[in-house]
Amino acid sequence: MAGLRAGLLGLGMMGRHHARVLRSLEGVTLAAVADPGGDPHGVAAGLPVGDSVQSLVDAGVDYAVVAAPTAYHEEVALALAEAGVHVLIEKPLAPSTEAADRIVEAFAQRGLVGAVGHIERYNPALQSLRARLENGDLGDVYQVATRRQGPFPSRIADVGVVKDLATHDIDLTAWITQSPYTSVTAHVAHKSGRTHEDLVAVVGTLGGGVVTSHLVNWLSPFKERTTVVSGERGSFIADTLTADLTYHANGTVETTWESLAGFRGVSEGDTVRFALGKREPLLLEHEAFRDAVLGVRNDVVTLAEGATTVRVAEAVLSSAAAGQTVAL
Repeated sequence: MAGLRAGLLGLGMMGRHHARVLRSLEGVTLAAVADPGGDPHGVAAGLPVGDSVQSLVDAGVDYAVVAAPTAYHEEVALALAEAGVHVLIEKPLAPSTEAADRIVEAFAQRGLVGAVGHIERYNPALQSLRARLENGDLGDVYQVATRRQGPFPSRIADVGVVKDLATHDIDLTAWITQSPYTSVTAHVAHKSGRTHEDLVAVVGTLGGGVVTSHLVNWLSPFKERTTVVSGERGSFIADTLTADLTYHANGTVETTWESLAGFRGVSEGDTVRFALGKREPLLLEHEAFRDAVLGVRNDVVTLAEGATTVRVAEAVLSSAAAGQTVAL
């Protein structure tokens, strides 16, 4: 495999994991790191710590991973595009739809590979779920419901829970169903004293009439990452914390207990918990991006897809602010 020189901008909590994976990635050398705030986690491991994106360009990297705060994504991405450097940008792609569109255009004009780190697409449970939906195992899809909640991560300061956490659910829902959002209705709350929202409840519709809902917050003392897809033949439940996928089939045996039968739209059938191979999603994400840079395959989360997710997230915030449904 051809050797690629990678650079990493941002050495914080997420940056340290990117550095670990980059150093283990076949055919890739972590050649340069940078963070104007220094190296609090000892990520550099002997490499000079640059203070800007230019230090990565000067090191002659083939591609860069951007794990800087969202507010800096546009500035950094445009500088890398100008230098002819491929880029993997942590989600969300940009702080606004306009900024996201400018990034998309810059990389398209130069024919560079750009991707967004929507890591849930590489979770084994969701990959298996998407394949089973494509195979028709559920029949018609009726509803996708997600819950993503847990304690507040103090490292997040520049965006609220919608752009930080809910973008995971927006992207994964459109991806597993292969259907775009057509409308969203949302409510947010500010309970922790921060400028940005820390709780959101969203109801939306997707192309084809699929209904979706997302409950996302930073206010729960327990951590939950659950996606439930219900359809014609039953329901899939994906737990992306444990990468487990379970299928609850609609029953084919008639329920004769009258007091139960009266409350059920369908009867209970078999429950199957699938045995899945479980590789680290971050490693799978990096392998996919490396291969896209090499031209081997192209199954990354594209910049255009990342921009669409930002657009939906902004519609969610607009809906909450206006108290009305926003069409997309």
